Amino acid sequence: MIEPIQWHDGRLLFLDQTRLPHETALIETDDPSVVIGAIRELAIRGAPLIGIAGAYAAVLAAQRHLGRSWEFVRLQWDAIGSARPTAVNLMWAIDRMRKVVQLSGLVSRMDVTALEREATAIHQEDREACERIAAHGSALLPDQAAVLTHCNTGMLATGGIGTALGVIRKAWEAGRCTHVYVGETRPLLQGARLTAWELSSLQIPYTLITDSMAAVLMQRGIVRSVIVGADRIARNGDVANKVGSYGLAVLSQAHRLPFFVAAPVSTIDLSTAEGAQIPIEERSAREVVVCGGREVAPVESRVFNPAFDLVPARLVSAVITDRGIAQPPGVDTIAALTGTRKPA
Repeated sequence: MIEPIQWHDGRLLFLDQTRLPHETALIETDDPSVVIGAIRELAIRGAPLIGIAGAYAAVLAAQRHLGRSWEFVRLQWDAIGSARPTAVNLMWAIDRMRKVVQLSGLVSRMDVTALEREATAIHQEDREACERIAAHGSALLPDQAAVLTHCNTGMLATGGIGTALGVIRKAWEAGRCTHVYVGETRPLLQGARLTAWELSSLQIPYTLITDSMAAVLMQRGIVRSVIVGADRIARNGDVANKVGSYGLAVLSQAHRLPFFVAAPVSTIDLSTAEGAQIPIEERSAREVVVCGGREVAPVESRVFNPAFDLVPARLVSAVITDRGIAQPPGVDTIAALTGTRKPA
Protein backbone atom coordinates (compact mmCIF):
# COMPACT_ATOMS: atom_id res chain seq x y z
CA MET A 1 0.00 0.00 0.00
CA ILE A 2 1.29 3.48 -0.87
CA GLU A 3 2.27 5.68 2.08
CA PRO A 4 -0.10 8.66 2.17
CA ILE A 5 2.69 11.15 2.88
CA GLN A 6 6.44 11.15 2.32
CA TRP A 7 9.28 13.69 2.71
CA HIS A 8 12.21 13.62 0.31
CA ASP A 9 14.98 16.21 -0.10
CA GLY A 10 12.97 19.23 0.91
CA ARG A 11 9.83 18.24 -0.98
CA LEU A 12 6.55 16.71 0.16
CA LEU A 13 4.86 13.85 -1.65
CA PHE A 14 1.26 13.04 -0.75
CA LEU A 15 -1.43 10.73 -2.02
CA ASP A 16 -4.46 12.58 -3.41
CA GLN A 17 -7.20 10.76 -1.53
CA THR A 18 -9.99 12.41 -3.50
CA ARG A 19 -9.05 10.16 -6.45
CA LEU A 20 -9.26 6.87 -4.55
CA PRO A 21 -10.17 4.09 -5.10
CA HIS A 22 -10.00 4.54 -8.87
CA GLU A 23 -6.58 6.19 -9.09
CA THR A 24 -3.50 6.33 -6.86
CA ALA A 25 -2.01 9.72 -7.68
CA LEU A 26 1.02 11.09 -5.82
CA ILE A 27 1.43 14.87 -5.74
CA GLU A 28 4.91 16.35 -5.23
CA THR A 29 5.37 19.93 -4.07
CA ASP A 30 7.62 22.38 -2.27
CA ASP A 31 4.83 24.96 -1.99
CA PRO A 32 3.05 25.19 1.40
CA SER A 33 -0.05 26.71 -0.23
CA VAL A 34 -0.50 23.48 -2.22
CA VAL A 35 -0.52 21.53 1.04
CA ILE A 36 -3.03 23.96 2.58
CA GLY A 37 -5.31 23.48 -0.42
CA ALA A 38 -4.94 19.70 -0.23
CA ILE A 39 -5.95 19.72 3.46
CA ARG A 40 -8.98 21.92 2.78
CA GLU A 41 -10.12 19.78 -0.15
CA LEU A 42 -9.53 16.49 1.74
CA ALA A 43 -6.81 15.27 -0.61
CA ILE A 44 -4.95 15.00 2.71
CA ARG A 45 -7.32 14.01 5.52
CA GLY A 46 -7.55 12.29 8.89
CA ALA A 47 -6.71 14.17 12.08
CA PRO A 48 -3.24 12.65 12.69
CA LEU A 49 -2.26 12.89 9.02
CA ILE A 50 -3.20 16.54 8.63
CA GLY A 51 -1.10 17.25 11.71
CA ILE A 52 1.88 15.57 10.03
CA ALA A 53 1.17 17.38 6.75
CA GLY A 54 0.87 20.68 8.62
CA ALA A 55 4.30 20.15 10.18
CA TYR A 56 5.89 19.46 6.80
CA ALA A 57 4.08 22.47 5.30
CA ALA A 58 5.61 24.58 8.07
CA VAL A 59 9.05 23.43 6.92
CA LEU A 60 8.20 24.29 3.32
CA ALA A 61 7.12 27.79 4.39
CA ALA A 62 10.40 28.42 6.21
CA GLN A 63 12.39 26.93 3.36
CA ARG A 64 10.62 29.17 0.84
CA HIS A 65 11.44 32.29 2.90
CA LEU A 66 15.05 31.42 3.70
CA GLY A 67 16.98 34.62 4.46
CA ARG A 68 13.80 36.67 4.88
CA SER A 69 11.88 37.89 7.91
CA TRP A 70 9.98 35.38 10.05
CA GLU A 71 6.89 37.54 9.56
CA PHE A 72 6.30 35.95 6.13
CA VAL A 73 6.57 32.49 7.65
CA ARG A 74 4.25 33.27 10.56
CA LEU A 75 1.52 34.35 8.17
CA GLN A 76 1.75 31.05 6.30
CA TRP A 77 1.85 29.07 9.52
CA ASP A 78 -1.36 30.78 10.62
CA ALA A 79 -2.97 29.77 7.33
CA ILE A 80 -1.81 26.17 7.76
CA GLY A 81 -3.13 25.96 11.33
CA SER A 82 -6.56 27.26 10.32
CA ALA A 83 -6.97 25.16 7.17
CA ARG A 84 -9.52 22.96 8.97
CA PRO A 85 -10.93 24.13 12.31
CA THR A 86 -12.16 20.98 14.08
CA ALA A 87 -9.22 18.54 14.13
CA VAL A 88 -6.88 19.77 16.86
CA ASN A 89 -3.83 17.85 15.56
CA LEU A 90 -3.22 20.51 12.91
CA MET A 91 -2.95 23.37 15.40
CA TRP A 92 -1.05 21.11 17.81
CA ALA A 93 1.58 20.40 15.15
CA ILE A 94 2.01 24.07 14.22
CA ASP A 95 2.33 25.05 17.90
CA ARG A 96 4.99 22.40 18.29
CA MET A 97 6.89 23.72 15.27
CA ARG A 98 6.80 27.26 16.70
CA LYS A 99 8.66 26.09 19.79
CA VAL A 100 11.62 24.80 17.76
CA VAL A 101 12.86 28.20 16.52
CA GLN A 102 13.19 31.73 17.89
CA LEU A 103 10.94 33.38 15.27
CA SER A 104 13.11 36.52 15.34
CA GLY A 105 15.54 37.98 12.84
CA LEU A 106 15.87 36.18 9.51
CA VAL A 107 15.13 32.57 8.63
CA SER A 108 18.40 30.61 8.56
CA ARG A 109 19.41 27.28 7.10
CA MET A 110 19.87 26.05 10.68
CA ASP A 111 16.25 26.98 11.41
CA VAL A 112 14.99 25.01 8.41
CA THR A 113 17.07 21.99 9.45
CA ALA A 114 15.66 22.12 12.99
CA LEU A 115 12.10 22.36 11.66
CA GLU A 116 12.66 19.49 9.27
CA ARG A 117 13.95 17.37 12.13
CA GLU A 118 10.87 18.19 14.21
CA ALA A 119 8.42 17.42 11.41
CA THR A 120 10.12 14.08 10.81
CA ALA A 121 9.88 13.36 14.54
CA ILE A 122 6.15 14.13 14.55
CA HIS A 123 5.70 11.71 11.65
CA GLN A 124 7.70 8.94 13.34
CA GLU A 125 5.98 9.46 16.70
CA ASP A 126 2.58 9.04 15.08
CA ARG A 127 3.74 5.83 13.41
CA GLU A 128 4.74 4.48 16.81
CA ALA A 129 1.60 5.83 18.49
CA CYS A 130 -0.58 3.90 16.05
CA GLU A 131 1.14 0.66 17.04
CA ARG A 132 0.53 1.33 20.73
CA ILE A 133 -3.12 2.29 20.15
CA ALA A 134 -3.63 -0.97 18.27
CA ALA A 135 -1.96 -2.97 21.03
CA HIS A 136 -4.05 -1.32 23.76
CA GLY A 137 -7.33 -1.55 21.88
CA SER A 138 -7.32 -4.91 20.13
CA ALA A 139 -8.01 -6.84 23.35
CA LEU A 140 -11.04 -4.63 24.09
CA LEU A 141 -13.02 -5.77 21.06
CA PRO A 142 -15.39 -8.65 21.83
CA ASP A 143 -13.74 -11.94 20.88
CA GLN A 144 -14.82 -13.85 17.77
CA ALA A 145 -17.23 -11.11 16.70
CA ALA A 146 -17.87 -8.61 13.95
CA VAL A 147 -17.23 -4.90 14.45
CA LEU A 148 -18.71 -1.79 12.83
CA THR A 149 -16.57 1.20 11.93
CA HIS A 150 -17.25 4.63 10.42
CA CYS A 151 -15.27 6.92 8.10
CA ASN A 152 -11.58 6.11 7.55
CA THR A 153 -9.10 5.70 10.38
CA GLY A 154 -6.38 3.56 8.84
CA MET A 155 -3.07 4.15 7.08
CA LEU A 156 -4.65 6.81 4.89
CA ALA A 157 -5.55 8.90 7.94
CA THR A 158 -2.35 8.60 9.97
CA GLY A 159 1.40 8.16 9.85
CA GLY A 160 1.17 4.46 10.65
CA ILE A 161 -1.28 1.54 10.62
CA GLY A 162 -4.14 3.70 11.82
CA THR A 163 -6.17 4.39 14.95
CA ALA A 164 -9.55 2.60 15.00
CA LEU A 165 -8.67 0.63 11.87
CA GLY A 166 -5.29 -0.20 13.39
CA VAL A 167 -7.10 -1.69 16.41
CA ILE A 168 -9.31 -3.72 14.05
CA ARG A 169 -6.27 -4.88 12.08
CA LYS A 170 -4.46 -6.11 15.20
CA ALA A 171 -7.63 -7.82 16.47
CA TRP A 172 -8.01 -9.56 13.10
CA GLU A 173 -4.39 -10.70 13.09
CA ALA A 174 -4.88 -12.08 16.61
CA GLY A 175 -7.95 -14.00 15.51
CA ARG A 176 -10.34 -11.96 17.65
CA CYS A 177 -12.20 -9.92 15.01
CA THR A 178 -14.08 -12.05 12.48
CA HIS A 179 -15.53 -9.44 10.12
CA VAL A 180 -15.69 -5.68 9.62
CA TYR A 181 -18.82 -3.77 8.66
CA VAL A 182 -18.01 -0.44 7.01
CA GLY A 183 -20.41 2.49 6.94
CA GLU A 184 -20.17 4.29 3.60
CA THR A 185 -19.85 7.67 5.39
CA ARG A 186 -21.85 10.15 3.35
CA PRO A 187 -21.50 12.66 1.89
CA LEU A 188 -17.89 12.05 0.77
CA LEU A 189 -17.90 8.27 1.15
CA GLN A 190 -14.68 7.90 3.10
CA GLY A 191 -15.84 4.50 4.31
CA ALA A 192 -16.76 3.24 0.85
CA ARG A 193 -13.84 4.81 -1.03
CA LEU A 194 -11.06 4.53 1.52
CA THR A 195 -11.74 2.08 4.34
CA ALA A 196 -13.07 -0.59 1.97
CA TRP A 197 -9.97 -0.04 -0.20
CA GLU A 198 -7.66 -0.48 2.79
CA LEU A 199 -9.44 -3.58 4.10
CA SER A 200 -9.38 -5.10 0.63
CA SER A 201 -5.63 -4.44 0.38
CA LEU A 202 -5.12 -6.06 3.80
CA GLN A 203 -7.37 -9.01 2.85
CA ILE A 204 -9.53 -8.47 5.93
CA PRO A 205 -13.12 -9.58 5.25
CA TYR A 206 -15.58 -6.71 5.24
CA THR A 207 -19.10 -5.76 4.21
CA LEU A 208 -20.01 -2.28 3.04
CA ILE A 209 -23.32 -0.80 4.23
CA THR A 210 -25.09 2.52 3.81
CA ASP A 211 -25.05 4.64 6.95
CA SER A 212 -28.78 4.08 7.54
CA MET A 213 -28.29 0.31 7.84
CA ALA A 214 -26.30 0.38 11.09
CA ALA A 215 -29.36 -0.01 13.32
CA VAL A 216 -30.41 -3.19 11.52
CA LEU A 217 -26.98 -4.74 12.10
CA MET A 218 -27.30 -4.06 15.81
CA GLN A 219 -30.92 -5.15 16.05
CA ARG A 220 -30.07 -8.51 14.47
CA GLY A 221 -26.99 -9.03 16.64
CA ILE A 222 -24.68 -9.07 13.64
CA VAL A 223 -22.12 -6.70 15.20
CA ARG A 224 -21.03 -6.66 18.82
CA SER A 225 -19.08 -3.41 19.00
CA VAL A 226 -18.46 -0.09 17.25
CA ILE A 227 -15.10 1.67 16.99
CA VAL A 228 -14.35 5.07 15.46
CA GLY A 229 -11.55 7.63 15.47
CA ALA A 230 -11.61 11.23 16.70
CA ASP A 231 -10.77 14.68 15.43
CA ARG A 232 -10.78 16.33 18.84
CA ILE A 233 -11.38 15.07 22.37
CA ALA A 234 -12.30 17.58 25.04
CA ARG A 235 -10.93 17.56 28.58
CA ASN A 236 -14.12 15.91 29.89
CA GLY A 237 -13.98 13.09 27.31
CA ASP A 238 -16.51 14.46 24.81
CA VAL A 239 -15.51 13.50 21.25
CA ALA A 240 -15.80 15.34 17.94
CA ASN A 241 -15.66 12.92 15.02
CA LYS A 242 -16.97 12.42 11.49
CA VAL A 243 -20.67 13.26 11.27
CA GLY A 244 -22.70 10.13 11.95
CA SER A 245 -20.61 9.11 14.96
CA TYR A 246 -23.15 10.52 17.44
CA GLY A 247 -25.93 8.50 15.83
CA LEU A 248 -23.85 5.33 16.09
CA ALA A 249 -23.12 6.05 19.76
CA VAL A 250 -26.82 6.48 20.54
CA LEU A 251 -27.64 3.27 18.66
CA SER A 252 -24.87 1.43 20.51
CA GLN A 253 -26.28 2.48 23.87
CA ALA A 254 -29.80 1.44 22.82
CA HIS A 255 -28.51 -2.01 21.86
CA ARG A 256 -26.11 -2.31 24.81
CA LEU A 257 -23.03 -2.47 22.62
CA PRO A 258 -19.65 -0.93 23.49
CA PHE A 259 -18.76 2.22 21.55
CA PHE A 260 -15.00 2.76 21.42
CA VAL A 261 -12.95 5.77 20.28
CA ALA A 262 -9.30 5.37 19.21
CA ALA A 263 -6.97 8.36 18.86
CA PRO A 264 -3.49 9.53 19.82
CA VAL A 265 -3.08 11.72 22.90
CA SER A 266 -2.30 14.61 20.53
CA THR A 267 -6.02 14.61 19.64
CA ILE A 268 -6.93 15.46 23.24
CA ASP A 269 -7.37 19.22 23.60
CA LEU A 270 -6.95 20.15 27.26
CA SER A 271 -7.79 23.77 26.49
CA THR A 272 -11.33 22.68 25.53
CA ALA A 273 -13.34 21.83 28.63
CA GLU A 274 -16.26 20.14 26.87
CA GLY A 275 -17.54 19.20 23.45
CA ALA A 276 -19.84 22.21 23.14
CA GLN A 277 -16.72 24.39 22.82
CA ILE A 278 -15.33 22.50 19.82
CA PRO A 279 -15.83 24.37 16.52
CA ILE A 280 -17.67 22.20 14.01
CA GLU A 281 -16.64 22.72 10.40
CA GLU A 282 -19.49 23.16 7.90
CA ARG A 283 -18.71 22.35 4.31
CA SER A 284 -20.04 23.09 0.84
CA ALA A 285 -23.60 22.17 -0.12
CA ARG A 286 -22.20 20.71 -3.32
CA GLU A 287 -20.74 17.78 -1.38
CA VAL A 288 -24.31 16.71 -0.59
CA VAL A 289 -26.16 17.46 -3.82
CA VAL A 290 -23.45 15.93 -6.03
CA CYS A 291 -22.37 12.30 -5.66
CA GLY A 292 -19.99 10.54 -8.03
CA GLY A 293 -19.90 13.61 -10.26
CA ARG A 294 -23.68 13.62 -10.75
CA GLU A 295 -26.37 15.75 -9.17
CA VAL A 296 -28.55 13.66 -6.87
CA ALA A 297 -30.77 16.54 -5.71
CA PRO A 298 -31.98 19.84 -7.14
CA VAL A 299 -29.01 22.19 -7.13
CA GLU A 300 -31.12 24.89 -5.45
CA SER A 301 -31.76 22.63 -2.42
CA ARG A 302 -30.93 24.11 0.96
CA VAL A 303 -28.27 21.93 2.55
CA PHE A 304 -26.94 21.42 6.07
CA ASN A 305 -23.48 19.85 5.86
CA PRO A 306 -21.54 19.68 9.14
CA ALA A 307 -18.38 17.62 8.68
CA PHE A 308 -18.40 16.42 12.30
CA ASP A 309 -20.71 15.82 15.23
CA LEU A 310 -20.23 15.54 19.00
CA VAL A 311 -20.40 12.34 21.02
CA PRO A 312 -20.92 13.00 24.76
CA ALA A 313 -18.45 11.16 26.99
CA ARG A 314 -21.33 9.28 28.68
CA LEU A 315 -21.94 7.41 25.40
CA VAL A 316 -18.28 6.37 24.97
CA SER A 317 -17.23 3.07 26.53
CA ALA A 318 -13.51 3.84 26.31
CA VAL A 319 -11.05 6.21 24.66
CA ILE A 320 -8.07 4.17 23.45
CA THR A 321 -4.82 6.15 23.11
CA ASP A 322 -1.13 5.53 22.68
CA ARG A 323 -0.64 6.13 26.41
CA GLY A 324 -3.38 3.82 27.58
CA ILE A 325 -7.15 3.65 27.92
CA ALA A 326 -9.59 6.09 29.54
CA GLN A 327 -12.43 3.81 30.64
CA PRO A 328 -14.86 5.36 31.07
CA PRO A 329 -13.68 8.69 29.63
CA GLY A 330 -14.05 11.70 31.89
CA VAL A 331 -12.11 14.57 33.43
CA ASP A 332 -10.10 12.31 35.75
CA THR A 333 -9.34 9.44 33.37
CA ILE A 334 -8.39 11.87 30.57
CA ALA A 335 -6.17 13.79 33.00
CA ALA A 336 -4.49 10.55 34.05
CA LEU A 337 -3.61 9.81 30.41
CA THR A 338 -2.22 13.27 29.75
CA GLY A 339 -0.40 13.52 33.05
CA THR A 340 -2.13 16.74 34.01
CA ARG A 341 -3.79 15.51 37.16
CA LYS A 342 -4.07 12.31 39.17
CA PRO A 343 -7.45 10.59 39.00
CA ALA A 344 -9.72 11.15 42.01
